[in-house]
Amino acid sequence: MKIVNWKNCKRITISPGEYYVSNEEVLITTLLGSCVSACLYDPYNKISGMNHFLLSSRRYSRDMPVCITEAGRYGVHSMELLLNEMWKQGAERGNLKAKVFGGGSVLKTIDSPASNYFAVGEVNIRFIREFLQNENIPLISSDLGGTAGRVIYFYSGDFSVHVKTMAKTGGSLVKREEQYWKKSIKKQEEAETRIDLW
Repeated sequence: MKIVNWKNCKRITISPGEYYVSNEEVLITTLLGSCVSACLYDPYNKISGMNHFLLSSRRYSRDMPVCITEAGRYGVHSMELLLNEMWKQGAERGNLKAKVFGGGSVLKTIDSPASNYFAVGEVNIRFIREFLQNENIPLISSDLGGTAGRVIYFYSGDFSVHVKTMAKTGGSLVKREEQYWKKSIKKQEEAETRIDLW
């Protein structure tokens, strides 16, 4: 097992709704609950990037592909921002590989399990898998689902991801995710009432 010395490495911490891309040796880290982070990299051009997204629609139909629903807009937006910045810095589509993490069941399910809707973490997992498949980006590894939160460390030097699982999902993580989720829903609802002129 290779031991990585991160002491002299530039560290970047991203929060929900953010992303970071670099062609330098960096350590990108974030704390995940229901959210998902996609760690993308082009090993040939040495470009790596990571995002942190939480889909923010109240309901998600089981019968419709996530990528084309209202819910999918937010994950797609996050993935497009990440991909566009990677291409801007020199990554090539055919070289991209992915490692994905998160999607834990840390928020309460909105509807009963018997309904046609399901929890945020499950939607995020389904979305990222569909997105990567649709974009032909190979999924090299993942740690998705469960009930625990995760701290992830994406090291661009060798594109490894180290995961620290939180033994018990703390109240602060749940509170943070609920606040972010409510803020995102409010933003979404306000945006839907505005008129766009083309």
